[in-house]
Amino acid sequence: MTSSVPSDFQGKHVTVAGLGVSGVPAAKVLHARGAIVTVVNDGDDARAREQAAELEALGITVRLGDGATLPEGTELIVTAPGWKPDKPLFLAAEKAGVSVWGDVELAWRLRGPDAAPWLAVTGTNGKTTTVQMLASILQAAGLRTAAVGNIGVSLLDAVLGEEQYDVLAVELSSYQLHWAPSLRAHSAVVLNLAPDHLDWHGSMEAYAADKGRIYEGNRVACVYNVADKLTEDLVREADVEEGCRAIGFTLGAPAPSQLGVVDGILIDRAFVEDRHKNAQELAEVSDVNPPAPHNIANALAAAGLARAFGVPAKAVRDGLRAFRPDAHRIAHVADLDGVAYVDDSKATNTHAAEASLAAYEPIVWIAGGLAKGATFDELVAKSAKRLRGAVLIGADRALIREALARHAPEVPVVDLERTDTGAMLQAVTEAKRLAQPGDTVLLAPACASMDMFTNYNQRGDAFAAAVRELGAGA
Repeated sequence: MTSSVPSDFQGKHVTVAGLGVSGVPAAKVLHARGAIVTVVNDGDDARAREQAAELEALGITVRLGDGATLPEGTELIVTAPGWKPDKPLFLAAEKAGVSVWGDVELAWRLRGPDAAPWLAVTGTNGKTTTVQMLASILQAAGLRTAAVGNIGVSLLDAVLGEEQYDVLAVELSSYQLHWAPSLRAHSAVVLNLAPDHLDWHGSMEAYAADKGRIYEGNRVACVYNVADKLTEDLVREADVEEGCRAIGFTLGAPAPSQLGVVDGILIDRAFVEDRHKNAQELAEVSDVNPPAPHNIANALAAAGLARAFGVPAKAVRDGLRAFRPDAHRIAHVADLDGVAYVDDSKATNTHAAEASLAAYEPIVWIAGGLAKGATFDELVAKSAKRLRGAVLIGADRALIREALARHAPEVPVVDLERTDTGAMLQAVTEAKRLAQPGDTVLLAPACASMDMFTNYNQRGDAFAAAVRELGAGA
């Protein structure tokens, strides 16, 4: 819903939906600008009470345990991105003609007249890595920048803080984009699209539409994945500024207006003079860390956005060389007896796992966890020829076991029932038994972690610890 609420909040009755990393700063920012703020929150646990006390000390009203009722007099809702659109609060707001913004929309509206432009990134997988690569490239070009948004640094802090930026590298989730109707990026990319968060969006079509919002109003470039037609379709449907270009990235040789790869070199045929005849070398594939296919695609996407902003080719190379990926993203842990052990615990869905499995061969695959409604037939069918064996853990491992039986019946499978703290050590021990010199033991679970672990970080840490324990005992 498009809002007519002005950015002057003095005396405006604003309801903030949800506490947490976005709700608390949003409430403080609105209160500081003279709004009459009420925070509503579904939960009433110790953490929520602590945050409520902090806000109430400032004079902000907080209602815990009631996130469904629209406070009387509300003129605007600012919501945490994870709140589903079908919540009663939003249905009541629609009935009352009250607009709903997310924290990203609020940050966009509060930018100053000389605010840094946004280079925006979304996609089912690879967002954080691409944004960090982009920030590294921009820094290598001497630009003042930061990786912000869904990556953990609040956009409100970036927009309203004292530090001045030339440009921001912004990671945006589908949730955030849903609640950001007026966002208009300098340039943007949708890295890929695969079924995810469908319980929140309601359908794949709605999920894709929210991702596609990132292209609306782009000024210079809409960057898309040549291998993923859905991303190109979103570019075609977007209402952009006159002169904005569609820029593809591909792991193959690039056509004009694309970035791609030729003989181990990242090539730009989009931001060069006479792109039908000329090309610009940007970097070598070996400059990408790690040089797995999906990570090369991330690098090309980041390079596309950076080049759209006018960054020279040398900065692309230097930025990619300087980039270091976060933990648990296709991270090499150790080599034991000629076998590589790789931690990609961040591969929490089938799309991410497929990309990870495509990077190695032969593989002993450690997989399983919470499927969140996912199916595994396509993943297993595409990856079957790469598998030496599989070790399955977690609550929904039977779904993967059944897919393996259908599409890779010759692959030996170890099915582990245990879910205690020693389960990962047993999984790695079984994987070591199945592996041969030259193989890769790959943790790419294709599932969420919360059945056995606090998060994917803890799962990856457990894998690395198990590998080190086996190495110490070798």
